[in-house]
Amino acid sequence: DVQLQASGGGLGQPGGSLRLSCATSGFIFDDYAIAWFRQAPGKEREGVACVGSSGERTYYADTVKGRFTVSRNNPENTAALQMDSLKPEDTAVYYCAADPTGKSIWTYWGQGTLVTVSS
Repeated sequence: DVQLQASGGGLGQPGGSLRLSCATSGFIFDDYAIAWFRQAPGKEREGVACVGSSGERTYYADTVKGRFTVSRNNPENTAALQMDSLKPEDTAVYYCAADPTGKSIWTYWGQGTLVTVSS
């Protein structure tokens, strides 16, 4: 079956860095776009970043542009989100998701990993 496992969350300091990883199995990884979403308690889920199947096309929310970098390693079926210059408002559960259509239909989701940014 299709699985996505987000990991790498934890406690970060304002201005610090964390790197999240998304390990996948059960689908043809390099045919899928990968996205990162986040959701804080009491807030709606928001898109953070996404990367196309080849790794060349990327998108970033304005709130993270210039601070976060999304990437993927197709031979290893993994994706990553490098989070630099962390802010307290980055605190959320982060999810990776996969789109088999190329039309931002995020069919498959991981369980999520918690990121807490606090001094």
